[in-house]
Amino acid sequence: MTLIRPTPGVADADGPVRRPGASRAVAVLVLVALGALTPLLGPSAALHGTGEAAAPGVAGIALLRAVLFAALCVPVGELFLNRLAKSLPGAPDGRPRSWAPIAAGAGFVAALGLASVVATGNLVPHSLAEIDVGGLYESRDGKLALLEVNAFAVASLCALSGRPGTQVWPLAAVAVAEALRAHPTTEHSPLIGSGLTLVHVTCAALWVGGLLYALRALRMWGAAEAGAALLGRYARVAAVLLAALTATGVWSTLRRMPPGTVLDQLTSTAYGRVLLAKVLLVAGVALLALWARIRLRRAADPLTACFPARGEVVALGMVVAVSGLLTALPVPIRW
Repeated sequence: MTLIRPTPGVADADGPVRRPGASRAVAVLVLVALGALTPLLGPSAALHGTGEAAAPGVAGIALLRAVLFAALCVPVGELFLNRLAKSLPGAPDGRPRSWAPIAAGAGFVAALGLASVVATGNLVPHSLAEIDVGGLYESRDGKLALLEVNAFAVASLCALSGRPGTQVWPLAAVAVAEALRAHPTTEHSPLIGSGLTLVHVTCAALWVGGLLYALRALRMWGAAEAGAALLGRYARVAAVLLAALTATGVWSTLRRMPPGTVLDQLTSTAYGRVLLAKVLLVAGVALLALWARIRLRRAADPLTACFPARGEVVALGMVVAVSGLLTALPVPIRW
């Protein structure tokens, strides 16, 4: 007797058409919508009752920065995990389709939007006539904005070329530009702040993008033992990345909020409130990562670690969205 398995998307004799991929697609769309709403709706909630004034177009700027950060994470994670997979014994030859060209395109659009804001004196342009492109070359922020636009354009060409590994150089330029932009020359010891931000951004990109690509590879490889080995290698590196993120995050916070005022500013300033939300999200991510690591070591089937890992990558997406909002809010005054 031959057993016939129902084909996905084909109706059973007594049931409706079942489409397993439809529910996943809907879930992804919902998560993307929530990620976009975080920077769009967050400023009003963060600023409520603080007496602070937000810059014009803060919601749009926060969204563009979130897209820019996400566009940096995706290709960095792919490069990182592909390097780990190459040194993995018995790893399948197949790799997930690269999302780097799409990410670079999204990053280019986001960087172009942010550059247009800088070109109008940090105001939201309402027409092309208001944008002074030549003025970008006359200011530090303008030059950094142009660097990010050009870097994403070059990264997209590298991603489409026969040597995608060359993306590392334009992506590094984006990370350096973001680190310099976040710490103007008028700040106390700006180079120290830029160094901390550079390490923070790099580690975050490796963590977020690496986990996303690892889960995509595991789904493609199925029950192959190499999948569990790849996730294990990633988990060991992720522990170091979390330590570096925590150290640079705390140090950067203490540079902007002296120890005696941290607790007060975490609730009385917009920057502090969003920072507190980010800390809570990262704490949740750390718990999910620990859960996945325990399953990876002790479960009969190590690939059951994928369940908490999927939750971790969703939470990391929210962290990216909150980070975009954080960079658009006014920096707290040192008391």
